[in-house]
Amino acid sequence: MRMEVLCRMMKAAGALMLMLSLHHMCFSSAQECPSTPDLLNSLRQVEKMLAVHEASYQQGLRSLRKKISALHNSTVAIFKKRASCPKPELPTHGRRLGRVFGVGHEVHFLCKPGYELIGPQTRVCLESLKWSGQQPMCRRFNSTGNSLAAFSPAAPSSSSSSSSLPASAVLPSSSPTSSVRPSHCTHFLGSTRCTCDVGFTISGRDNNICTDIDECHLFPLGQPGRLCVHQCVNTPGSFHCFCPAGYDLAMDGRSCTDVDECENRMHNCTAHQVCVNTFGGFQCVAVKCPHMKNATYIKTSPMRCERNPCMVGDKACTQAPNSISFHFLSMVSNMSAPRVLFRVSAARVLGDTLRFGLAGGRGRGHFSVQRSGRQTGTLLLVTPIKGPATLEAEVEMSELERNTLLGRYLTKVTLFVAPYEF
Repeated sequence: MRMEVLCRMMKAAGALMLMLSLHHMCFSSAQECPSTPDLLNSLRQVEKMLAVHEASYQQGLRSLRKKISALHNSTVAIFKKRASCPKPELPTHGRRLGRVFGVGHEVHFLCKPGYELIGPQTRVCLESLKWSGQQPMCRRFNSTGNSLAAFSPAAPSSSSSSSSLPASAVLPSSSPTSSVRPSHCTHFLGSTRCTCDVGFTISGRDNNICTDIDECHLFPLGQPGRLCVHQCVNTPGSFHCFCPAGYDLAMDGRSCTDVDECENRMHNCTAHQVCVNTFGGFQCVAVKCPHMKNATYIKTSPMRCERNPCMVGDKACTQAPNSISFHFLSMVSNMSAPRVLFRVSAARVLGDTLRFGLAGGRGRGHFSVQRSGRQTGTLLLVTPIKGPATLEAEVEMSELERNTLLGRYLTKVTLFVAPYEF
């Protein structure tokens, strides 16, 4: 506005100076002065010339302002782009989420299974190019005085996130083992943002209290997405999984892996017994050859008995199995069916026919035998078995020549079913 007034004043002053100069010329010389129309025409031409110069000046001024504004914006953008906080340190036994460290950006921190996060879960890059809050750390659960060894697998959860505090309640100390902690608030660009440590949630009217989240209550064992395959115990800010006797907690901190007592020599089986590892334990079994009225057997290997030769014409002896093999299998409870459990094959065939079938045993309703090859039969699990249970299945292979029995071979399969589904 001031520039426009200045231009108008300059234009008027120029026209006035021109008129005074013409009048002075008229009075100072003897020549004839121009007429009034000629003078007005000259003034109009001068005014047009001044208007053209003014428009050109205004256009140049607007262009200069645009260039200055663009230069300012680009400088600010470059500064904001380059301005960032230093790369935050990784907590030991933890990891960081977030790769952008510019002003206003956030990074998040997590701990490995078996560790809890001490400190803020989220940190923000402030305009001062410093991270909000303190550097978090990861600590083992049993590193405090209240170690998880004090928890019993059958003990109920010691805290719950569903309880609320009255307005007059006294906030307990912010100890890592407390189920209630104060929130962490950050003031940034005129707004306040409050966060809680990992495993806690905002509660209270003013968002100033964080209560523990009961992860075991949110993810029950009987539902998909469960946290633990066996026992879950809630802890302040986290949870811990327990396994039954005979299992170790897996590396993921949630699954259970079977302990092989036989391989680790943690059994009490004698020299005359065979150690069979089962899910969650072991069994000491003793293989003994059967006693039959018309046939005798001899143990040819730890898991096999052979029939002694029969007398000529002793049909009762020849009807007895030529050999009896013993096999022991371990399986989890409620294993899906149908499922292949065992295969029986003939090393050589003397006759023209092989037949496979179930000869006996406890739990016949759970098993079936099918022909799976010219010389192979398969023992199938047809219905699930709920443990704990011990079942037997006897698979018989008969060799015939023109419908005349040449020999019978018996395989006794014993199944040890665990009480758990893992």
